Amino acid sequence: MSGMSESWNRKSWIESANDTMRGFPLQNLPFCVFQVRGGGQRLGVGIGDSILDLGRLAQSEAMSGVPVDVREACMESTLNRLMACGGEKTRRLRGALMRMLAEDVPQSTVNTLKPLLQPMSAAEFCVPVVIGDYTDFYASIHHAMNVGRLFRPDQPLMPNYKFVPIGYHGRASSVVISGTSVRRPNGQTKSAAADIPTFGASRQMDYELELGAYIGTGNSLGSTIDVDEAERHIFGVSLVNDWSARDIQAWEYQPLGPFLGKSFATTVSPWVVTMDALAPYRVPLAARADGDPEPLPYLSSRNNREQGIDVQLEVYLTTQRMRAAAVDPVRLGSVNAKQLYWSFAQMVAHHTSNGCNLRTGDLLATGTISGPQPDSQGSLLEITRRGAEPLKISSDEERKFLEDGDEITFRGFCEREGLPRISLGECKGMIIPATLSSRAAV
Repeated sequence: MSGMSESWNRKSWIESANDTMRGFPLQNLPFCVFQVRGGGQRLGVGIGDSILDLGRLAQSEAMSGVPVDVREACMESTLNRLMACGGEKTRRLRGALMRMLAEDVPQSTVNTLKPLLQPMSAAEFCVPVVIGDYTDFYASIHHAMNVGRLFRPDQPLMPNYKFVPIGYHGRASSVVISGTSVRRPNGQTKSAAADIPTFGASRQMDYELELGAYIGTGNSLGSTIDVDEAERHIFGVSLVNDWSARDIQAWEYQPLGPFLGKSFATTVSPWVVTMDALAPYRVPLAARADGDPEPLPYLSSRNNREQGIDVQLEVYLTTQRMRAAAVDPVRLGSVNAKQLYWSFAQMVAHHTSNGCNLRTGDLLATGTISGPQPDSQGSLLEITRRGAEPLKISSDEERKFLEDGDEITFRGFCEREGLPRISLGECKGMIIPATLSSRAAV
């Protein structure tokens, strides 16, 4: 599966890692960047309810069999240098970690590693990667169709969609870590009844349920990445919420596409789950229908048809009133990422097909992921039909779009009989009020 002789039912000496529902077993080992009690940023690996401090581990004899450049990369404050080591070397690191954390290791190894464990609950997570560039795709055909029906009922799907992975260049500077509050943006909006636009706080705040892939090793300017080699350039995946101000977006996006309606914030989860951990959960993409055109040759994989990932994604909402009443979050939707029309490999191949150079740390997101059922839609724009059909949350609360104090939480996990549950963790953010300048319209 991953090129290592690892067992997918192996247990760890850390008891919490063997909890089948927790999602951080020996076979996951996702990477993160964290800090504890005001200390500096450090690389870590999730195991059970703890984080193994890679920076301190790299200085111990337990890592003597790991390549020197990988050990040095583990002592950095972000994942970039480790990602740049390439898949073969990071796979060796993952194999060494699995052996150290397995239940049958000598007690001396347990004694060495125990002091290097930090409780997840005590950690402050950081954006794990210095993101140089961020590209957001439009890879879910069900989302594209749902949105198209709202804005272009006579032609919901543009004629290029089934031939080209559509994307736009996002804003890397406003990518924030899960748990960061998201300030409602200001911008120009124009109602259908108005003659001219006004400037003020967005009234149509929305979430977008997405997966993101971090580039490990890139390509040189002017070269390309073959679709069958593309996944070797992906280090791992995370949950992504590409927040959207729909009213700002609707006014500004023609003719050049998203700008200020998107660039105010994008939230990423703290965990980067490697492609090796996801290997047993690979499936064919489910959204390409019989009769659809075959991808052009540069997007057609010759070796591997299982380019999808069988990861279940869920969206939860907690309103300010729900928190005050200690009410559990309400689930707004659930969708499987195998419903994507375009794979990460195809996104990478297309992104570089013109000679564009991807670099270590670049983030490629799927765009909103939706499925064919009403409860599998990945945004409020779709669920409420652009606000025309408000969502009933309780007997006395409904939503067209997000209000101040609303908190959105994404969760992701892989499950398959006979295999451990692999969690992608959580990606959450709360909307806080806009700050209006003295020149803002009242």
